[in-house]
Amino acid sequence: MRAEFLLLIVSLVVIVGASELFTNAIETLGARLNLSEGVTGSVFAAVGTALPETMVPLVAIFTGHERAISEEVGVGAILGAPFMLSTLAMCLVGLAAWRYRKRRKSPVISPEPRGLRRDMEFFLFAFGLAFLVAFTPQSFHVLRLFVAIILVLSYGLYLFLTIRASSDLVEDGHGTEEPKALYISRIFKGHILFVFLQMFVAVLLIILGAKGFVQGVEHLAGPLHIPIIALSLLIVPIATELPEKINSILWTRRGKDTLAVGNVTGAMVFQGSLLPAIGIFLTPWHVNMTVMTSGIVTLAAALWIYFLARKRAARLRPLYLMFNGLLYLTFVFIVLRSSGII
Repeated sequence: MRAEFLLLIVSLVVIVGASELFTNAIETLGARLNLSEGVTGSVFAAVGTALPETMVPLVAIFTGHERAISEEVGVGAILGAPFMLSTLAMCLVGLAAWRYRKRRKSPVISPEPRGLRRDMEFFLFAFGLAFLVAFTPQSFHVLRLFVAIILVLSYGLYLFLTIRASSDLVEDGHGTEEPKALYISRIFKGHILFVFLQMFVAVLLIILGAKGFVQGVEHLAGPLHIPIIALSLLIVPIATELPEKINSILWTRRGKDTLAVGNVTGAMVFQGSLLPAIGIFLTPWHVNMTVMTSGIVTLAAALWIYFLARKRAARLRPLYLMFNGLLYLTFVFIVLRSSGII
């Protein structure tokens, strides 16, 4: 048990340090390419830090020893990722804004409103469609294949619209500001190639840290008597979603709300469209009561964020986002209760 806990702690330290490196490199790249904060946060940062949780279901599906268990872990990880982002990650952004309210000099979180609404609209469409198709008979192969293709195409359209809106956002004052200095430039000159080098090193460390964290958790699952579905839906996403949370907290602390929120909502679109498409392709893609509950809670949390974005023009009070944390705790209680842990 002691070695597993030590592995968890070391992995967390690696993830925290790598996330700071990645944040610094992403901001530098966005500034040098003259991109908006919406593109930097919702596309570059979101997709880059989504790599660890993308690997978890793929590794589970392709390398699992027992097919039924590996598919359960894969589906749980795929649906658990957007659940974790829409609830706990959003709550942490709200907590960070409240914690650093004096430093931020603003009582509200103010991401770019059009980008936030676009992110939530695409997520609700894609994730809702993927969730509904899980209730169809597995014999509906053509329908499921069609839905998977629609999910992939929807993410392509999302990328096109987000990047197309970039130039207007830069003119409106939402351009990405370059940080003080690229960390790696203290060793090498600040050529743009070294920006990519720092990004590559950071993502590699994030993946290694997340992998170590997951391994430590899996080794603890047996002694702690945690069911596989509870592990895949709750514990694994916490490890793989940690980079998004840390990057968003760093940006929230510095008042970069478009980057902070876009990093979470952009990852939600990625993981609510492409990852479910993978699940539909590679697994039976059916739900049990626990997974169904997580999907309902995810949609409820996303609808709440979308309501706030429409109603309050993306001026979000920290308390509003903390409500999503209550949804997360409610689901945790349901899972632990149904699993017989409490």
